Amino acid sequence: MIDSHPRIQVRIVMEEGRRGDVYPSDVIESIRRIADLAHPSLTAAQLSDDPDALRTCDVLLTGWGAPVIDDHLLARAPRLRAILHAAGSVKNMVTEATWERDIAVVSAAAANAEPVAEITAAQIVLAARGVPASRRAYRDVRSLSAAKAARGATGQVVGLLALGEIGQRVAERLHGSSLTLLAHDPFADAAEAAKLGVELVSLEDLFERSDVTSLHAPLLPATTGMINRGLLERMPYGATLINTARGGLIDEEALVEVLRGRSDLTALLDVTVEEPPTADSALWTLENIELTPHVAGSMGTDRSAMGRLVASELARIAEGRPLQHRVTREAFNRLA
Repeated sequence: MIDSHPRIQVRIVMEEGRRGDVYPSDVIESIRRIADLAHPSLTAAQLSDDPDALRTCDVLLTGWGAPVIDDHLLARAPRLRAILHAAGSVKNMVTEATWERDIAVVSAAAANAEPVAEITAAQIVLAARGVPASRRAYRDVRSLSAAKAARGATGQVVGLLALGEIGQRVAERLHGSSLTLLAHDPFADAAEAAKLGVELVSLEDLFERSDVTSLHAPLLPATTGMINRGLLERMPYGATLINTARGGLIDEEALVEVLRGRSDLTALLDVTVEEPPTADSALWTLENIELTPHVAGSMGTDRSAMGRLVASELARIAEGRPLQHRVTREAFNRLA
């Protein structure tokens, strides 16, 4: 628990472009009721140019474009006790120095998980019904006979790679439907998975049995390129691969080669290794690969949910209550 302060001093540091979405006026007002909010809000570059900007700051409120919390920054923020990050992963901002100072770290990943789960579940249902394949066929034959490429969802098998925050939410949305749910997650509890109607299987079985496979694993050294040629070749006829997690999970060269040789397969990629892919990448030209520009996460007004989560956590600090979305050092090591 963090010691409360009579009147907490806070500052917002993040990119300008999405700041208004994350911290709209009503969220700013709720923050001001709890704490003294320094003006103006800064970008990471502006913070770097102002050595005294965090001198009296107790709690740093961040979002996309947050500064790296390293020794240099912390030396200029002697009172800093908490960082409340109104975005998903804190992997690229938190350093060893953060943990050594025992600074509390909060992530709004739970708020960001909701729109990701929502769009992923929708894609899964469409893929299970064969919509992407029928869309391609319709464009080619320009006849209603293309509907033969579609199918009913009943009995279709959906495989989830990882049952973390987002994977669980996707499973919850699909639980009780006519779909059969599988998952591979070495950290998942079989009994808890069963409550969601999910059968835990090996990674190979996941790809071999699933008509739709959706990726939700973090990008770590152990998971980089884990979706390789061997797994892709196991996918059954007409299967779909969905990635709304991290592009680096997939060996893209293998994906292109396998899908070039198997027009029955489909890949729906909201994330890629390079974003966007290079202009000459086959990811743009293969008809059975559909790209979207990283839109599965919070967009526009959805982003305010992350600001509200941060404001709620700030209120807990002010009241001396435990944080609900604190990132522990152990959990940090498993984050994307």
